[in-house]
Amino acid sequence: MGASLNDELMLPPVRNFNSSLDVRCSKHVHDNVHGNIYLDPLSLKFIDTEQFQRLRELKQLGVTHMVYPGAVHSRFEHSLGVYWLAGDAVQKLKNYQGAELDIDRGDIQTVKLAGLLHDVGHGPFSHLFEREFLSKVLSGYEWSHELMSVKMVDHIVDEHHIDIDSGMIKRVKEMILSSSEFARPKGSREKGFLYDIVANGRNGIDVDKFDYIVRDCRACGLGCNFLFERLMETMRVIDDEICYKATDYLTIHKLFATRADLYRTVYTHPKVKAIELMVVDALLKANDYLQLSSYIHDPSQYWKLDDSIVKTIETASEKELKESRDLILRIRRRNLYQFCNEYAVPKDKLENFKDVTAKDIVCSQKNGGVQLKEEDVAVSNVRIDLTRGRKNPLERIHFFKDYESNDKFKISDDRISHLLPTSYQDMIVRVYSKKPELVEAISEAFENFQLKTYGIKTQVHATPDKKKRRI
Repeated sequence: MGASLNDELMLPPVRNFNSSLDVRCSKHVHDNVHGNIYLDPLSLKFIDTEQFQRLRELKQLGVTHMVYPGAVHSRFEHSLGVYWLAGDAVQKLKNYQGAELDIDRGDIQTVKLAGLLHDVGHGPFSHLFEREFLSKVLSGYEWSHELMSVKMVDHIVDEHHIDIDSGMIKRVKEMILSSSEFARPKGSREKGFLYDIVANGRNGIDVDKFDYIVRDCRACGLGCNFLFERLMETMRVIDDEICYKATDYLTIHKLFATRADLYRTVYTHPKVKAIELMVVDALLKANDYLQLSSYIHDPSQYWKLDDSIVKTIETASEKELKESRDLILRIRRRNLYQFCNEYAVPKDKLENFKDVTAKDIVCSQKNGGVQLKEEDVAVSNVRIDLTRGRKNPLERIHFFKDYESNDKFKISDDRISHLLPTSYQDMIVRVYSKKPELVEAISEAFENFQLKTYGIKTQVHATPDKKKRRI
């Protein structure tokens, strides 16, 4: 485990706690990223519930550990990390601008709780559950893990009779939704800058990213040269918005670039996506019998869902789960969907790009040979960006020159390093064969699709003959 509870009293660090009473009333966790994390009594009331402890059974990166063996850290660890950084961030603002910003102990507690509980509504297998599974079984249904987190917070308070001010819990829920489409208008918030600490819908810089970028890099054995501590130390609030020192713009760009690198090399690794596609198919085939999608309507049932669904399917004997069971067995035996090839969508075609489907590939097959079916093909449309799609993320960030000035400004493209990219999004189309013997036919159909769509083969190289002949 990356974290362990310890009741032993220790001297407080400089961060977060500004009175010995806080430390005497707190337990601490030793985290492998942030060191000692001190837990306040109110937060512990939420942590010590079955609903929050469920996060131990949700791997932060879903099935990624099947490719990167070290990626077994959980959303429990991540949530404690965000809790700690959220408290650290607001405490620093209080230390430097407390009188000006009117930050009180209630504000600090609220932000810390938002950090702690922001992922309590997450589903199994990272984002796969809502983006890949639910989107297929509940077409058009409005649901997100942020909305479920809000419902779960209410459920925990009611179920465990937690004594907490109603105004505080309302603000906690608003902070959780702050970067989602369900966020309240910014002008309606008092101390609006507090809502940008955990989930920043304004410009994407938040402690959620600070934690998972460093934690995921470490777990996967990758180097991370992004230093969030610098941003935490130099940030300040101007006109109710967290702004950053102009000399730190490259550090901010490194935040977004590191995140994009993680998406390319870890989160959307071709083998990781192959396993995800198989897990989604297994869940879809099991849904009628297990009614997995029905759990999302009731927090009292939803908290029972975690990554153990795979083991439930794998060890079940019911004939209704045979197809799902066979898929899980294939994953165990490394008989995965075969990656055929990929291409990056040409830059001038990104604006009007539509997701490629299995039907597109099958319809591009030429006559002769084996006849492909849509169920033989899996397609993954992978978007990798710097949080703002095709736009420069620095455009939404306000900077300041020095601490003597209260003027804030944006940095335009022509004033930044010429070594930074001028394109901020990649769209990658990957095609997989669900049966090893169909790799050659599907690879040829994929190349035909590219020729038909763009007039050229946009993939970097042809599918190797050795892979085509694999049976």
